[in-house]
Amino acid sequence: MNETPLRKSRLRIRRLRRSELPLDSTKLARYLIGKTLVRELPHARLSGRIVETEAYPVGDPAGHAFRGLTDANRSLFLRHGHAYVRFTYGSCWLMNVSAEAPGVGGGVLIRALEPLEGAEYMTEHRGVDRFIDATRGPGRLAEAFDIDKRFDGLDLCDRSSPLWLGAAIKPAGPIGISVRIGISLAVDRQLRFYERDNPFVSGALRLRA
Repeated sequence: MNETPLRKSRLRIRRLRRSELPLDSTKLARYLIGKTLVRELPHARLSGRIVETEAYPVGDPAGHAFRGLTDANRSLFLRHGHAYVRFTYGSCWLMNVSAEAPGVGGGVLIRALEPLEGAEYMTEHRGVDRFIDATRGPGRLAEAFDIDKRFDGLDLCDRSSPLWLGAAIKPAGPIGISVRIGISLAVDRQLRFYERDNPFVSGALRLRA
């Protein structure tokens, strides 16, 4: 599967309530597989199934919250269900979800999406032709959804939010677990979750099967 058909009709996606989100980084990372991320634009709606996540739990030396609260990571310490958007690698924005109680730093990185609605806008935002290249990887999906610092701290469970978390439109397939990608600390921790054999999952083939 290398392409996703354009979807013109709007899907019925229920917004997730905060009470449905596990209050734990690792549990939330697994829970979000198969759920949806929705971005409301003035002229369209973008949505995608979450097919890959990574957990950065409390006390994780690879996490942005490890050294404590700062102006840059303040959103990670918000009540679970808020967006934490961080510019990294000097080149891209990354979309995360706060995952712990208020004042406790921990989160989930959204690594990949399977496009559902508005795929033509995603490819346009990224300047690519193939849907498979639009949202496979955390930097790509943020660019495809036009997510940047404007959304840092946004409540993803608020009914008026232009960026929100939705329920699954179909059950998730078998979920794989592996080490995280592209980090240099705590490299052996099994905190990456993904839908097995989904072509939109990022990483090497051995990390997608």
